[in-house]
Amino acid sequence: MKLIAGLAVLTALGTAQAAKIAVIDSGLDYKHEMIVSNLWTNPNETEDRRDEDGNGYQDDVHGWNFAEQNGQIIDYKYLGTFSADCSKYFDIQGKYFLKLATEEEIAWLKEKQKDSKFLKEMGKFGNFVHGTHVAGIAIEDSESQAIGIKLIPTEVKLIFDGLSKEAKSANIDRWAILEKAFSALATEQMKLLTDIAKFAAYHKADVANGSFGTGFSQGKMISDNAFRLVFFKKPTEEESNKAAGLFIGSLVREGSKFVSAAPDTLFVFAAGNDGMSNDIYGTSPANIKADNVITVGATYKNEFFAPFSNFGTKMVDIAAPGMLINSAIPGNEYLKVSGTSQAAPFVANVAAKIKSANTRLKPVDIKAILMGTVDKKAFLTDKISTGGIVNLDRAVVAAQMTNSMTVSQAIARSKNQVKDAPVAMKTSAKDFGVVVPMAMPSMFR
Repeated sequence: MKLIAGLAVLTALGTAQAAKIAVIDSGLDYKHEMIVSNLWTNPNETEDRRDEDGNGYQDDVHGWNFAEQNGQIIDYKYLGTFSADCSKYFDIQGKYFLKLATEEEIAWLKEKQKDSKFLKEMGKFGNFVHGTHVAGIAIEDSESQAIGIKLIPTEVKLIFDGLSKEAKSANIDRWAILEKAFSALATEQMKLLTDIAKFAAYHKADVANGSFGTGFSQGKMISDNAFRLVFFKKPTEEESNKAAGLFIGSLVREGSKFVSAAPDTLFVFAAGNDGMSNDIYGTSPANIKADNVITVGATYKNEFFAPFSNFGTKMVDIAAPGMLINSAIPGNEYLKVSGTSQAAPFVANVAAKIKSANTRLKPVDIKAILMGTVDKKAFLTDKISTGGIVNLDRAVVAAQMTNSMTVSQAIARSKNQVKDAPVAMKTSAKDFGVVVPMAMPSMFR
């Protein structure tokens, strides 16, 4: 996978200062050949079990592991422990999407989708490789530096243990107990995320990529479990939707504390992979609205909107390629993966290049340039607030122009100087098979 980088972009970045991208994810392989030359290194810290820079994080040489509270931004004990079937699954799925898979390969896929042991392994595999894959996209074809921030553990534990103890009395407001539990969980999560934002701000991260989160469908599984613990019964569909809405709503409301803790950092969030409207159902943290937040939906190249991608003309700002994206996975390997998780770092990559072209630009300016320089697409009109897909060349040219004019003037002039990216083929989702995205990693299970 190569990001389009034209002569104008190279010229704009000729004397640029490399931007820093905080990759908030499941860890990244800092030894990977694709990442090692773009790896951020703390100039004021060495790996010696001391906190030289006095920021409270001992040995934060390349970032910090907030999942286990140490400086190890990837757990290498998982390397080499997964079966070859995990990578094979994604390879065949990609061929199936392009209608190149054989009957035998399709039959193999269907059998694996019924194998509970394999699906459990895939959950761990997905978490292990996710952050490295995202980081590779974020720094590709750039001088940007990746700061590793591990939020998601490779194996996620159950939550809401002991909740049913509060609900044993018959004369209580069970919805109030449920809402209180959701609020407490949201507060706990956002406290951790706020610590992460402060860490990113301390190290002056220009961009933070967040390809993690809880969508409505995943939220329902979590809130349904909590509902059963409080009400001692399975929820109806109406009760399930209400509980999920309360849960996601709590996460989004608390989210403002997260992004406001790093006002000089642009947060790029993946919209989610439920194929649902974020305007109606919601996803966290994608639905956080702030001047330093931009939310990204996925496309297949610049040809059609990804069927799995969440959308919303109010809550999703911009689109980017997110299907069959080839990037790094731990162990100097590569894999083609689909998801809004892959679309978000594409935008983070461009955002960092914008910042490098003019280091005086604030997050609100970078966001304005990203959204103001898109290629308008008819298939995105009712899906994305901008109705467009990110245009790397135009965005960076606009950023370079802001060194001598206002942001709005630069955006307007860049539209005249840089054409829309050419469309290789005029296709739609109907011309391809189904591709299942890699699940966005979540703190919850």
